[in-house]
Amino acid sequence: MTFANLIELDAALVDCCACPRLVAWREQVARDKRAAYRDEEYWGRPVPGLGPPDAPLLIVGLAPAAHGGNRTGRMFTGDRSGDVLYAALHAVGLANQPTSVRRGDGLELSGTRITAPVHCAPPDNKPTPDERDRCGRWLAAELDLLAPTLRAVVVLGAFGWQALLPVLARAGWVVPRPRPRFGHGVHVTFAPATPDRVPLQLFGSYHVSQQNTFTGRLTPDMLEEVLAAAVGAAAGVS
Repeated sequence: MTFANLIELDAALVDCCACPRLVAWREQVARDKRAAYRDEEYWGRPVPGLGPPDAPLLIVGLAPAAHGGNRTGRMFTGDRSGDVLYAALHAVGLANQPTSVRRGDGLELSGTRITAPVHCAPPDNKPTPDERDRCGRWLAAELDLLAPTLRAVVVLGAFGWQALLPVLARAGWVVPRPRPRFGHGVHVTFAPATPDRVPLQLFGSYHVSQQNTFTGRLTPDMLEEVLAAAVGAAAGVS
């Protein structure tokens, strides 16, 4: 798929119905709602990426949360994972405010875009391999549009890491063999495979899920350290 710009890509993405199981789930959640949000109108569609089209840094998660992004229509917005992520982005100078609770709440990202390999909320936060691979075409198109300015990527969690690597190979970068393994703080450089690409710095971080943040497996300092390193790499500072 090719698009003229990210606005065109996002407009096409939000109408995607390629995965029947995900379509049924996202729409069911939007109808049934959580009691705390019963008076809100849920987004209930694929959630597009968020951030400027010339961002040198990309953050890749897993998929929208059923009552977070699937409700608000914005990545990592309106749930506790987003609370952790946006606080860290603000702390390292990538967001103008430390919270993101709804669309239109004034949040602005600086030099950073946030996306996911799966754009619909999956049951139990577990997309199938087929759903991951089918949705990968959107990530490949997004990478192609970001490529002129993209210099670094932070991947949140093993699922995003494993989903991203084959997409990077299709999008014009050389994936080392054997493929680099995910880990918190892992940093790998991907050489360009085509003349219109530049080296890409890939960083791994534990996901900002409650399972990780509530247990202390991922602390704010740990996340901010990875983000700060990625900011430096995106700016060409070692």
